[in-house]
Amino acid sequence: MKPSSSVVDGSLLGDANGVEPAPGRVKDSGKWQKPRFSRRALMKCCLVKWIIASTQPQDKDSSDSDLELSTVRHQPEGLDQLQAQTKFTRKELQSLYRGFKNECPSGLVDEETFKSIYSQFFPQGDATTYAHFLFNAFDMDRNGSIRFEDFVIGLSVLLRGSVTEKLNWAFNLYDINKDGYITKEEMLAIMKSIYDMMGRYTYPCVRDEAPSEHVDKFFQKMDRNRDGVVTIEEFIETCQKDENIMNSMQLFENVI
Repeated sequence: MKPSSSVVDGSLLGDANGVEPAPGRVKDSGKWQKPRFSRRALMKCCLVKWIIASTQPQDKDSSDSDLELSTVRHQPEGLDQLQAQTKFTRKELQSLYRGFKNECPSGLVDEETFKSIYSQFFPQGDATTYAHFLFNAFDMDRNGSIRFEDFVIGLSVLLRGSVTEKLNWAFNLYDINKDGYITKEEMLAIMKSIYDMMGRYTYPCVRDEAPSEHVDKFFQKMDRNRDGVVTIEEFIETCQKDENIMNSMQLFENVI
């Protein structure tokens, strides 16, 4: 499934002065209409859509579908344990695992697969850098591959986690070098990667300096003690108090 080729409102980051842009809308003959898929829904759902698209109808007995372990190089944890660790149902986990195994028979997904997924969903832009950063956020043990457990636990947070859980996950995404702090350079790198993926094809056109301007405003709000870095405490506190930043972080979408 690919996003609509219609031009979509490009204010990915909201406005740090407190004016939240209208939800993504498509300009058609001078009238504004809601697009078929919202930008935030696509950003959240493409990994799930990629997985589910490869799921084949199962003729097996339900007793045989408790996470098939026969030929995979990495064997996932038991279904009951994953159900306890996530907010997915047993049936959802079974469906996700079937799709994951079909796409990644080894039981592991690598960075090139992530890049391929996002290139398919955003063919009009360059998704390579964003996919790299997102992969690193999922790759918890930093070994260059993602196990099914890490994949599904991350999805559970993004799609059904609490606000605090989502903020912690977002902080991990922005903390590129995983040192426990976000620098302005790290935040800018993430924002630029999003604009590279979809910003230049938005309406109205996004200026080249827009990511830097947004980051300057957001970073000034978040870096409360002016030490040049944002801690997890500063990040969470600022986001929870600023609905505009929350919206820009895409934290309110809860779609599978």
